[in-house]
Amino acid sequence: MHLHGVITALVTPFTEDNAIDTKGLIEAIESQIEAGVSGLVVLGTTGEAPTLTTEERQHIIRTSVKTVAGRIPVIVGTGSNCTRTCVAMSLEAQELGADALLIAMPYYNKPTQEGLVAHIQMVYEATKIPIVLYNIPGRTSVNLEVDTALQLLALDRIVAIKEVSGNYTQVSQLVELSEALNYTVLSGDDAATLPMMALGCHGVISVASNLIPTGMVFLAEALAEQQLHEARVWHYLLADLFEALSLETNPIPIKAALNLIEHPAGHCRLPLTEMTESNQQYLAEIIEDLDTNIAELFEDIETTEANV
Repeated sequence: MHLHGVITALVTPFTEDNAIDTKGLIEAIESQIEAGVSGLVVLGTTGEAPTLTTEERQHIIRTSVKTVAGRIPVIVGTGSNCTRTCVAMSLEAQELGADALLIAMPYYNKPTQEGLVAHIQMVYEATKIPIVLYNIPGRTSVNLEVDTALQLLALDRIVAIKEVSGNYTQVSQLVELSEALNYTVLSGDDAATLPMMALGCHGVISVASNLIPTGMVFLAEALAEQQLHEARVWHYLLADLFEALSLETNPIPIKAALNLIEHPAGHCRLPLTEMTESNQQYLAEIIEDLDTNIAELFEDIETTEANV
């Protein structure tokens, strides 16, 4: 499995009575595939996995796998700070048809590097499908150090690492050895897509692509083809949106954005709350400006192509 391009970390849409919006989930999946994304992550941070029951998790996996029907990989988040729970959820995802697992480093416990290795190896030995490591010390309070990551990435079914450390020296070291060890490095931060792919990362697990999948695909494709000018155009076009989507804890802003354009989302479950009114107003202005700017960009492209 070679993970690359834009992989959307899907929100979990809820109905007004706080149940899973199955119809909305199917619509979102179809729109993502139509836009050309390379994969989907369900039950991640953006999908509010910690607030879902076992039955809801199973329903989302089944629905996603059935809807995608093999067109792109379905990657299921199964991270936990309890190794036995992580193994159990990983086996469940595997049995329900997941193509790969996304495993965040254990949070709160603050394990040593040896503990991280033992945790991932336990899951690896129990399962048979590819695994993506997820390093996000801002949420877990522990960094997966380069030497530790390489020890795990040398295993044949650990195929990628989602890097959100913000440490570009660490990213560079991981990228440098990725070809030799046959894994890919993915950004987990939309705003870092350009610098990280410029360093040699292979794509992004994106939150923003819930809202603008086509724009994120254009950005990633331009970077993959080393078209730096085009990539910069898209980066700066989307920069204000990236900033607005980080005003409050993910996925509060992306759900607010989807609700503003009447796409399936619903509200976040507690303990996450609704976006503040002032931030929602700012987000609405960003989206309105973005629509105008993208329309003007495509108009300019069409005019240029017509004159060539």
